[in-house]
Amino acid sequence: MKRSSEALGVPESGAVAGIVGSASPGKEQSVTSLDRWAIGRVAAGMGMPPVNLRLWDGTMPYTHPEPCGTIIFNDRKALWRVIVQPELGLGDGFSVGRIDVDGDLMEILTRCYSAVEANSTKAFKRGLLGRLPEADLNTLTGSRKHIAHHYDLGNEFYKLWLDQQMVYTCAYYETPSATLEQAQVAKMDHVARKLQLREGMQVIEAGCGWGSLALHMARRYGVRVRAFNISKEQLTYARERAAQEQLTEQVEFIEDDYRNIQGSCDAFVSVGMLEHVGLDNFRSLGEVIERTLAPHGTALVHSVGRNRPTPVNAWLEKRIFPGSYPPSLSEMMTIFEPSNLSVLDVENLRMHYAATLTEWLRRFDGNVDAIRRTHDEYFIRAWRLYLAGCAAAFKSGSIQLFQVLVAPPRNNRLALTRQHLYTENPAAAWGSGQ
Repeated sequence: MKRSSEALGVPESGAVAGIVGSASPGKEQSVTSLDRWAIGRVAAGMGMPPVNLRLWDGTMPYTHPEPCGTIIFNDRKALWRVIVQPELGLGDGFSVGRIDVDGDLMEILTRCYSAVEANSTKAFKRGLLGRLPEADLNTLTGSRKHIAHHYDLGNEFYKLWLDQQMVYTCAYYETPSATLEQAQVAKMDHVARKLQLREGMQVIEAGCGWGSLALHMARRYGVRVRAFNISKEQLTYARERAAQEQLTEQVEFIEDDYRNIQGSCDAFVSVGMLEHVGLDNFRSLGEVIERTLAPHGTALVHSVGRNRPTPVNAWLEKRIFPGSYPPSLSEMMTIFEPSNLSVLDVENLRMHYAATLTEWLRRFDGNVDAIRRTHDEYFIRAWRLYLAGCAAAFKSGSIQLFQVLVAPPRNNRLALTRQHLYTENPAAAWGSGQ
């Protein structure tokens, strides 16, 4: 049985049409002056991007002297859905085929996002009534529902386009020619070196995905890991891998919410979970780090973020990542400051994530026939938009990728330089302060 639009929270068949109207696309709808006004409003909200906007009768009320492509509204309902709820209307319209693009999807989105950023990040978020989108709340129950929505779509689906180890976070490209597999291993080493991992250390990982980082840290650095996750499918896969690699004595995969983590550790790591935490829970995450991290320990939080506080993308939050919110650095500080955690290092890997997503999209497109056997066309178009849109957002600078390293304030066992990040034998670079 195919997974359909229901997997993204959208009703099937006739009800899908209700999202953007029940009329079928076609040239029989005559364009009115009000439609042309609406196109002007869309263009203005997007910051007058370098694209053409075409209506269902072939006319283009908005053109650019140097367009990188064309966005096509196949019927009036699609156009006015964008007016009412810009981001949600555009995403849903593309997903159901009522909006198309003529040109390279990623390039068009990159140029449009750049125009939105130059204009106002809120201009294209406000609907007809002026409301801004908000993320759904991540209660203990809500978080389980939100995580299942995205991560329990089936491991076989993700295997088709992720790397061999199933790492679903930003890779780290040490060279432009690195493969995705090489870049994901390099990312895991980059994280481990920042944490100054050494054999015998106790590590807590909050939000472990399919277990790749936990297993890598145990295998390569000789640490013991307790890894927490609330995705049942991911945990099943991670536990099977741990058994296959004979690492069950070193790695324990625990089905529980990060808020319930107890015990102590020498290093705390969270890669790609903060986006799902929600601003209201940032202080709770800080308290978890504070109560579990040993005085000599370090913690790393890796997250998609923003240059400044910005409302969520309505379509992405509603259809792809419910409950998600990419924070600014100032918002991330509400994790660390109340718990008196010292910030040691901040790195932005924005272009690494752009490269990662570009490769994910290439693999997704290369396996689309296999994906089509289990997912419908709505799902495929939505996920192409998600992958291309996120790559475009990183390329345009609309979103960032932050790695923030922190430690308790009296920890003096810290590296004196960053040499340990770029050497195969980092121990010599570590400080010995007490």
